[in-house]
Amino acid sequence: MIRIQNLVKTFGLHNAVDDISFEVPQGAFLVLVGPSGCGKSTMLRMLAGLEQPSGGTVSFGDKVVSDGNKGWTIDPAQRDTGLVFQSYALWPHMTVAGNVDWPLKVAGLAKPERQARVTEVLRMLGIEALATRYPNEISGGQQQRVAIARMIAPRPSILLFDEPLSNLDAKLRVEMRTELLRVHRATGATSVYVTHDQVEAMTMATHVAVLNNGRVEQFGTPEELVRSPSTAFVATFVGTPPANLVPVDLLPPERGDGLPPNALAMYRPEDVSVSATPVPGSMAFDFAEASPVAGRAMLTGIKGALRLTAVVDAAPSFTVGDTVHMVLPETPAALFGADGEVLP
Repeated sequence: MIRIQNLVKTFGLHNAVDDISFEVPQGAFLVLVGPSGCGKSTMLRMLAGLEQPSGGTVSFGDKVVSDGNKGWTIDPAQRDTGLVFQSYALWPHMTVAGNVDWPLKVAGLAKPERQARVTEVLRMLGIEALATRYPNEISGGQQQRVAIARMIAPRPSILLFDEPLSNLDAKLRVEMRTELLRVHRATGATSVYVTHDQVEAMTMATHVAVLNNGRVEQFGTPEELVRSPSTAFVATFVGTPPANLVPVDLLPPERGDGLPPNALAMYRPEDVSVSATPVPGSMAFDFAEASPVAGRAMLTGIKGALRLTAVVDAAPSFTVGDTVHMVLPETPAALFGADGEVLP
């Protein structure tokens, strides 16, 4: 449904988006995830038609909607897309029903058809009782539902979300993730969702593009990214908690022997155990913190600039600053070269 080919967006001498290519199938829920400044919002704005590419093309189905090489882009209103901003951007002088009705009115629908569609989408989002209220009379979570209702009312084939949950509290974020996925399934649209929160990415997506410095580090399903990260950056960015990377030259001899020098060894937190005393294959760390995770314990140790996390069923009691011996499995889950790329 969405095809991006060699897409580039330059601001001055900086490439905010740097030669990105991938394809998104019809009905997918793609999440663009990465740290602040990685280019994900710029990507979304080019999909929406709010930014013109400096190079490359964007296609929806068989139709090219932006061509940076030729210097043209189709107007946002002609793209059959809906967009929800982080700020919701509701009209303050319009009621909830008026906000949802507005894009239908602009599209030229007759009043009876508009009224029926407004009622339908307000009911879908569970906010039909708010129809006559104004945005300043409802909560942030309710405003978010209104923004989503307004987006889906014209039945766009592509839904675009720019960090739509970042202004909500933690509990409401979880509830709204479920709501967004329900809306996605109900509409059958292809969705593209921008977030810096990798938990949102991994729980919502059918496909994930991990961006860093304007480039795609890896594109695939959430399972592929966690199981087989293609770069050291992906290994330490996705997963809850993410994987541990240890320089081979810092490993205990019984773990580092035979591994390529200058490489990084990846160990999954659930494969690391802890001990109060030294044992073969262990490394001594200063205990930093512990927290419960789904009935297990997540422990973190620090040794200089190196942090190591273990997820265990039970562990001895430690006080911050105590020495904890973290036991590595015999074989790392993966190895990465000095360039950050996975080694065969």
